[in-house]
Amino acid sequence: RINQVLPSTANEKTAAIKQWMDSVIDEIYHYKAEHHRYVKEAVTLLELALWKAKLDEKDENGAEGRTKKVKVDAESVRKEKRVTCGADTVIRNILPFLKLE
Repeated sequence: RINQVLPSTANEKTAAIKQWMDSVIDEIYHYKAEHHRYVKEAVTLLELALWKAKLDEKDENGAEGRTKKVKVDAESVRKEKRVTCGADTVIRNILPFLKLE
């Protein structure tokens, strides 16, 4: 706590203030690491949401003419949609707003 009672001698005061400053710096590092984890999780969820939206968009457009061979092509289509969903562009433009500077 910053409003603590400090010791009476100068050396003890200096040590107490240094200890307090070190604890504040440790907390800052902790919260920065926590923020980084949250940003990483948010970026992952955003990428998955964009991929899902691209898959749903494809399903709406091509739901009528499905055949039995769709199962064979489904995996390759899913992989292609993940690459072409535009997540890399969106994330690249959003990430600067989420980072701590």
